[in-house]
Amino acid sequence: MEQSGPEKHGIVQIDEQSFFIRRWGDPALPRLLMLHGFPEYGGAWEELATQLCHRFHCIAPDQRGYGQSWAPDGISAYATSALVGDMAALIRQQEGPVTVLGHDWGAAVAYGLAMSHPDLVSRLIIANGVHPVPFQRALAKGEAQTVASQYILNLRQAGSEQALAADDFKGLMALFSAHMDLSWLTGARLQAYKREWARPGRLQAMVNWYRASPLRVPLPGAAIPMPDLPLDRLKVRQPHLLLWGDGDTALLPDTTEGLEEFAADLTRVTLPGADHWLHHQKPEALARAIQNWHP
Repeated sequence: MEQSGPEKHGIVQIDEQSFFIRRWGDPALPRLLMLHGFPEYGGAWEELATQLCHRFHCIAPDQRGYGQSWAPDGISAYATSALVGDMAALIRQQEGPVTVLGHDWGAAVAYGLAMSHPDLVSRLIIANGVHPVPFQRALAKGEAQTVASQYILNLRQAGSEQALAADDFKGLMALFSAHMDLSWLTGARLQAYKREWARPGRLQAMVNWYRASPLRVPLPGAAIPMPDLPLDRLKVRQPHLLLWGDGDTALLPDTTEGLEEFAADLTRVTLPGADHWLHHQKPEALARAIQNWHP
């Protein structure tokens, strides 16, 4: 493993495939697995991890298809069960259980871990991410969240990755920043993101997360019946912290309505003035909320 300052990083093997992992903090500290979303990578957690590494051993993988990790071909390789399986195998290598933190798509994996591998997850933290049932309920209405989520249908279209990459990732930047504050993504950090996006096959793999998802997104105004979901198997039995930037325009408040039905031990913390990218905009406040909640 290479080491640079407080950050230890390098390739590890998970089920015989290569994954790039970043680490901050003493390995003897309680472990915090940090799962990024779209279109980020493990390095997106640096600001928050440096605020938490005195309390936790922070572990931030580039998830399947992202950054320097394994990026298999085909849509089916990005089914949620496969993505969750990667992180379950990683936790087993760490001699779990661990606290899991997920943002955006990383939240989907984090919820999957907590629900299907409860022995591996001691506590669950979600930052502007959604449980599958309240999210699907919000989408099924055909109302405001449906409008906000139409980009999912666009990303599922053939060739969307080429459109995102054109003109030095102009399309991806437009999607990334739509109606939200991206002032944190400039200079060397922006160049680092573009370097990760430019790795061969990565944009296609990243978009394949959307294509593989069973999530049903109707057209605006076209309400649909709720799919038949195994509600009893979608419970979070661990203590659960939901951190929410109240300016998020991609995930609206009704995407978390009724979450208590699936998470009996739920704590909600709102971060005023932050949006979907709260971990970049307010890392100190986010770290403080996590430390106040975590024993």
